[in-house]
Amino acid sequence: MTARNPRTALPRVVPVMAQSVGWPSWRHRGGRVQSEGVGKRRVIFVIFDGFQSLDLTGPYEVFQHASPLSAEYDCQVVSRAPGPVRSSSGLPVHASHGVGQLDPGGIDTLVVAGGAGVDLARADRALVDWIRAAGATTRRVTSVCSGVFLLAAAGLVTGRRVTTHWSRARQLADEHPELIVDCDPIFIQDGRVWTSAGVSAGMDLALALVEDDLGQAAAHAVAQELVLFLRRPGTQSQFSVPLWSAQPSTDPIRTVVAAVQAGPAARHTISDLASRARLSPRQLQRRFTAEIGVGPAQYVERVRVEAARRALAGGNDPVDAVARRCGFGSAESLRRAFHRHLGVAPSDYRDRFGSLREYA
Repeated sequence: MTARNPRTALPRVVPVMAQSVGWPSWRHRGGRVQSEGVGKRRVIFVIFDGFQSLDLTGPYEVFQHASPLSAEYDCQVVSRAPGPVRSSSGLPVHASHGVGQLDPGGIDTLVVAGGAGVDLARADRALVDWIRAAGATTRRVTSVCSGVFLLAAAGLVTGRRVTTHWSRARQLADEHPELIVDCDPIFIQDGRVWTSAGVSAGMDLALALVEDDLGQAAAHAVAQELVLFLRRPGTQSQFSVPLWSAQPSTDPIRTVVAAVQAGPAARHTISDLASRARLSPRQLQRRFTAEIGVGPAQYVERVRVEAARRALAGGNDPVDAVARRCGFGSAESLRRAFHRHLGVAPSDYRDRFGSLREYA
């Protein structure tokens, strides 16, 4: 069976200007960001039967670890009814409140989890009505993964640019043409609405929210405590080599893939790779594309981008040195490749990851 690149079937749009929403202003006091006229921040997590447990626990832990730095986050979990709620993996999580018990007013940040049960959850009128009421007054409305389907059902993201896990982006775009669906970034902010891709991207989103509230130093401290990178920029692509690349099914293509991964900076022209595979260039192009989902040249570039990402995150070498070491030849070639695949400049990527070491 021919491997398929998930990008080819997914919606991708040109970014649009985010809408601005007026909310209480924020200022620094004593090294901490505080809100004018806003007390302790209530962060409410919405779950349902069949939710993805990491969509809850990842962001929840980020906010909980930020609480000692500010004493301003009060995290609660709400579901259709109070009590144990079964996640998609079978892990039960206790919801402290049901929607009939918790006042939808006075919430700072609403976080809606995703998961396999979201399709049934969005048919739950009481749950959707509560989300709509809460989202009408909350300062920030956010979702992780397919939780955006619940926000859409509640009418909270109409006209917004949103993201979700790439595997559900087409469904979201088809069912909600009123949304601007961009499946590539790991998270998107459009005004007061923040949406993220699947699972681990929820932690990236939560770190961005903490940084938005408390500043970069606080977000760095949380990331360091949780042993997370601070922070993948929202524009970074959901896709990397292990995600978008199918595994080779024949020995000639395995040989080529292994050679590229073992030495990204080596000479990997189509003739060189064909010689390794003992195929003609035309045969290699056809078979490689059928098994991997992209052509050899595209694959080589993507592996080189991944190598450059690791080098930028793990060291302080200049961008031009990283570019040469990873097979790009020049910093400009690396910059163009980064923008094509990740939507971020190499220098910005290095600055974000390198800055974490300053706090280590």
